[in-house]
Amino acid sequence: MTDLDVRVTTEPGGDAEEELRSLMRWLHDDEELSRRVRGRLGAARGPRPGEMGTGFDLLQLAIGTAVSGGSLAVSVLQWRDSRRRAPELTLRSGEMEVRIPRGAVGDPETLRRIAALLDEPQEPGGDDRTA
Repeated sequence: MTDLDVRVTTEPGGDAEEELRSLMRWLHDDEELSRRVRGRLGAARGPRPGEMGTGFDLLQLAIGTAVSGGSLAVSVLQWRDSRRRAPELTLRSGEMEVRIPRGAVGDPETLRRIAALLDEPQEPGGDDRTA
């Protein structure tokens, strides 16, 4: 089982929580992934002093061993490309991270990096990767 954290950064006025809920629904509707990927929303940080609380800004995925990193990467990039205003995505597994900026295209190199993030065994002190 692999754990993957997905963070979304939207444009000002965007709703990160709604974007994450949309991604979770997208993955659930993907016939190849629906039974092998479990997700839950969480908060990456607690409320700041004076705040009542934050919305959810993190999607935590538990990915079964039978899921190929490539399949999940394709699905995530297809979801992102389907958005009217594609958000920035940050995918983190262990110490490794892949950041996909707002204007980035889901090119083969980005796909390869996401698949590697999911398929490679995680070791402490891994590197950060940016798409």
